[in-house]
Amino acid sequence: MTKLYEKVIREHHSFKGLESGIDKIKAAAAGSSDDGVTRKLFSLLDLTTLNSTDNNINVAALAGKVKTFNNSYPEVVNVAAVCVYPNFAATVSETLAGTGVKTAAVAAAFPSAQTFREVKIIETSMAVEKGADEIDIVMPLGAFMKKRYDQVATEIRELKDAAGNATLKVIIESGLLGSPENIYMASMIAMDAGADFIKTSTGKAAVSATPEAAWVMCLAIENFYRETGIKVGLKPAGGISTVADARVYFAIVLELLGEEWLNPSLFRIGASRLANNILTEISGKQV
Repeated sequence: MTKLYEKVIREHHSFKGLESGIDKIKAAAAGSSDDGVTRKLFSLLDLTTLNSTDNNINVAALAGKVKTFNNSYPEVVNVAAVCVYPNFAATVSETLAGTGVKTAAVAAAFPSAQTFREVKIIETSMAVEKGADEIDIVMPLGAFMKKRYDQVATEIRELKDAAGNATLKVIIESGLLGSPENIYMASMIAMDAGADFIKTSTGKAAVSATPEAAWVMCLAIENFYRETGIKVGLKPAGGISTVADARVYFAIVLELLGEEWLNPSLFRIGASRLANNILTEISGKQV
């Protein structure tokens, strides 16, 4: 694939109307209580635990709950994936075997991406070897902020190769990029380098997912699709805990990309507390 992001550098991209567009979507989402949307949101979740205190016991317990979910909620489609640190990929994969729920693992020196590239490649390939169906990596932000775009793209391509057939989600850490232009550029570089999804955040920075960042990333996805015919997914993550928040991201994707993106192959929400809040709203009781 050619360096599509070089074309983006030469072109002016206007973000006029961003704030008004977001305001309209927030208002529309706030006025909606469609139970069908709430149920669909659950099926789009990457249920996540990325704590320093994680261990095989609590990770296996979380995966076990997901495995038996349909016994308690047969009317709701299960989450899309369970996302963990790479050393727990085997635990999740073995527990969820036969359920259809994917095993996702963060890799490549998550959340900082600050280590030797060889280490990132090895960690990514090991996570896949241990059962990860999906890999979430962080773009090398130090290189990006210095406009070393070729370096950024080369690293992502190498990690895409290391991931093999696994889905690759590239985190641009939108809250640290400082401008819509940087968010757009980072999104284009990641997609041009082979990302299957672009993801807002690690959840470890001071600013995580925002509707504004998701809007800009959707514009990038739309333009990338127009240029290449390749559909790339969106994953907002970090700080999304209420059903109302999740509805806003759902509405942004619907508005800018259309219903064809509203499925787990092209849209995910990374969250931990959101799952219980969705089930509480559906069932009308605490879970």
